[in-house]
Amino acid sequence: MASPTIRAGRRVVFFPLPYQGHFNPMLRLAGALHARGVAVTVFHTDLRAPDPTYYPSDYRFVPVPVHVPTELVGSEDIARFVMELNVSCAAPFKERLAALLAGEEEEEEAGGVQCVITDVIWYSAQAAARELGVPALGLMTSSAASFRNIMVYPTLIEKCYLPVQEEHKDDPVDVLPPFRVRDLQRIETSSLADFASLLEHTVDGGRQSAGLIINTVEAIEAVDLDKIREDMPIPVFPIGPLNMVSPPVESSLYQLQQDRRCLDWLDTKAPGSVIYVSFGSLAAMDPHEFAELAWGLADSKRPFIWVVRPSLIRGSESGDLPEGFREEIGDRGRIVDWAPQDEVLAHPAVCAFLTHNGWNSTMEAISQGVPMISRPFFGDQYGNAMFVCHVWRVGVEVQVENQLERGKVRDAIEKLMGSKEGKEIGERMMNLKEIAEKGIKESGSSHTAFLNLADLIFSL
Repeated sequence: MASPTIRAGRRVVFFPLPYQGHFNPMLRLAGALHARGVAVTVFHTDLRAPDPTYYPSDYRFVPVPVHVPTELVGSEDIARFVMELNVSCAAPFKERLAALLAGEEEEEEAGGVQCVITDVIWYSAQAAARELGVPALGLMTSSAASFRNIMVYPTLIEKCYLPVQEEHKDDPVDVLPPFRVRDLQRIETSSLADFASLLEHTVDGGRQSAGLIINTVEAIEAVDLDKIREDMPIPVFPIGPLNMVSPPVESSLYQLQQDRRCLDWLDTKAPGSVIYVSFGSLAAMDPHEFAELAWGLADSKRPFIWVVRPSLIRGSESGDLPEGFREEIGDRGRIVDWAPQDEVLAHPAVCAFLTHNGWNSTMEAISQGVPMISRPFFGDQYGNAMFVCHVWRVGVEVQVENQLERGKVRDAIEKLMGSKEGKEIGERMMNLKEIAEKGIKESGSSHTAFLNLADLIFSL
C-alpha cells in the first residue's frame, strides 16, 4: 500500500478501546488522517492486539500492558472490565507516551507527537496525556444521541428513569426526547452503579479534552449535536460515516477470519432477495433464543447469510445449529464465522440487515441504503434501534417480550420484505443514504468537519 507524504513532526497517537466496534472506527480515522500526511502510531492493549501486516508499513504499533482479572476479560460485565482497563493502563500508557516524546520508541524524533486521539472511554489515558503536556482528543464511536444520553445519566437516575422498571418502559423521558425509558443505555450484565461511574468519568474526561470527534452526520443528528455544543466547551467534529471516508479494517481483534466465499454465494442470488444477519462481535444470546432465531430465518423461506461467530451462544464456543436446520434451509442459507460486512451490505443481492444496531453496523447500513430489522441487546443499541425504527423509520423491530420467538422473527422479515410499508421503509432509507453521501462530499458537513479537525491537529 502506497504511503502519503508525511509532514515532519506530525505524528498522532491513536488509542482504541480493545473491542472490535471501537477499534474499527478509530483505525478508519487513523487511515483518513494518514492520507492527509499524519504519521500514525497505534497504542493498543496487549489483551487484543491488531495484526500490523494489514496496515501501511509506516504505521507504528506499541503494545500497552494491562493486568485485568482473568474472570473479567471474558465476562459480560463490560462496565467493570472497562473501568479496570482504565486503572490498569494509566501508568504504562503514560510511560510509553513519555518514551515516544523522548524519541526512545522506533527512533522517532523527540517531541514529534502532535496529539493523542483516544476512545472517549479511555479517560485515564487522556488524563495521562494531559499530564505530559500532550493535547488529547476523544473519539465517540457511537452516535451524538448516545453521548447526550451519557451526559444526562446522573439526572436519569435521580429522576428514577433508571433502573428500568417494566411498568414504565414505554414512558417518555422528558430530559432526553425522543427517548422512551426502554431506549436508555444500560448493560444488564453490569451493575448500574458501575456503569454510571464509567459514564461520569467519560463525560468528565471529554470536557477536559481538546475536542470531541463523533462518527456521525450533522444533518442526521443536528439536534443532538447542537445540545452537545451547548453543554461542552470544546470543538465538536461530526465526521461520519467513517466507513465512507476510509478503507475497511480487515483485521479482527478476536482472530476471526472473514469468509469471503459468501460473496461468491451472493453472486448466485437474485438482486434484492437476501437477508444479512449479524449481531456484531460482542452480543450473546441464550441457546433457546439462538434456536428461535434460526427457525425464524428458516420459516421466512427467504435466502440469508448469517454470521454465527464463536461465543454468540452463551456457554458455547461452537455455535452448534439446531438439529435439522441445515437440511431445512439447504442452499438458501449461508452460515459463516465472520463476514466482510462492508462488501456484503454493498452487494446488490442484499436487501435487509437483521442487526443488533451497534452504531458501526447502523452507519454501514445507512451508507449502503440497506433497511434494517432491529434486535438490540445492550448499551447504546436500544437507542440506535429507536432512531432506526421510530424516528428515521428506516427499519422494523423484532417484537420481543421476554425472549425472542421464531414467529416474531418471521413477521418482522415479512413486514420489511413483503409489504407496502416495507417498500416505503426502503425509500426512506435511500433518502437517508443520500444525506450521508452528501455529507462526505467536498464542502459537505462531514468533509468540512474533517478538514477542521485536521487543521486543529496541525495547529496544536
